[in-house]
Amino acid sequence: MRKTLIALMFAAALPTVAMAMPQDGGPMGGPEYGHGQHHDKGGFQKLDLTKEQRQQIRKLVGEQRHDRKAIAIKYLEKLSPADKAAFKGELDAARQKTHGQIRALLTPDQQKTFDEMQKKQAERRAEWTEFKAWKAQQAQKAQ
Repeated sequence: MRKTLIALMFAAALPTVAMAMPQDGGPMGGPEYGHGQHHDKGGFQKLDLTKEQRQQIRKLVGEQRHDRKAIAIKYLEKLSPADKAAFKGELDAARQKTHGQIRALLTPDQQKTFDEMQKKQAERRAEWTEFKAWKAQQAQKAQ
């Protein structure tokens, strides 16, 4: 149960961290590593953010990461179904709050692109949830 909850926490945090990558490449301005180099500009790079916007967004994402960790620790000790639902709800609320704060920093054109990015992320999350349900169903059939 704990492994599942921890995996859920990391899965929920990864898109936010991925979107917060610097616009000008990898760490210290060097080349990008990992999956980012194989795709079109992703994350906040599509928004053509100013340096000030990037700094503010990094700060917000860092605060969100801290808040998510505090929420996770709070609920890790209580793994009843009701607590799992509360955990997920609080994480979702924190994510939505940060997204709202980030959106407020953007210009109208950037907001439009940001909204499209959020829609695509929601679609990917729904596909992943559907896949996990299918995989669990296949495992039950195999038994």
